[in-house]
Amino acid sequence: MDTANTIEIIGYSASVMVAISLMMKDIVWLRCLNFTGCTLFVIYGVYISAWPVAGMNAFVACINIYHLIKLYREKSQQSATA
Repeated sequence: MDTANTIEIIGYSASVMVAISLMMKDIVWLRCLNFTGCTLFVIYGVYISAWPVAGMNAFVACINIYHLIKLYREKSQQSATA
């Protein structure tokens, strides 16, 4: 498998992950799958020198991490008070 095919597969995988994430009802799964898709898009964008793609997806990945940490902390506080 050559590099061009590998990069195409990464790009398509990123698209599929983001699309699947938007079908999730569970917000944690949505954030995790969306983070994975964004990370793949960052790799794809960097490799093809598409800096807006890489930059925007890096930003969205950070937003997903922020919200996952926030959800985890809220869940930890709820279990500590119960």
